[in-house]
Amino acid sequence: MSIVPAATSAPAQIAQYIKSRIRTVSDWPKPGVQFRDITPLLADPKGMRMLIDLYVQRYIDAKLDYVASLDARGFIIGPIVAYELNLGFIPIRKAGKLPYRTLSQHYGLEYGDAVVEIHEDACSKGDRVVIIDDLIATGGTMLAGRQLLERLGAQVQEGAAIINLPDLGGAQRLVHAGLPVFSVVSFEGE
Repeated sequence: MSIVPAATSAPAQIAQYIKSRIRTVSDWPKPGVQFRDITPLLADPKGMRMLIDLYVQRYIDAKLDYVASLDARGFIIGPIVAYELNLGFIPIRKAGKLPYRTLSQHYGLEYGDAVVEIHEDACSKGDRVVIIDDLIATGGTMLAGRQLLERLGAQVQEGAAIINLPDLGGAQRLVHAGLPVFSVVSFEGE
């Protein structure tokens, strides 16, 4: 069974509960940015369980080989989902954080430029992977992660995030690039 592409967001009741546990911090990390802080969600056992269960139910029949997550907040959720699905986990890290031979990918984000890296042996040709992160803003980080995985021969099935910021266009950018996107909640206008 494959991932159901028509579902692009979570059921309303679950999404509402999860969204109520996400805190907005104004002007961080720089003036004008509305930072979406997931730490209250992570501290709430019910919210955390709902989030993990949502991902597990979504991907349980998807015939995946790996869950990949992006440095740093994606690392909180991705390994748990991989464990629950009995899959391997692939970390995609900021430059200089991985100890073995790596591939690098430069990308732009909403307030600067960055580089992510992956171990050159993280996966193999034909491996089916889902990428999980905390947030989609401009989509640059997830797109860079997808490019790294595809350079290794993986087939990225979907990009998933807890939060989508639709006004920044990242989810649309990813879909336009051919990557299906699933998000749990959206914050409009920011």
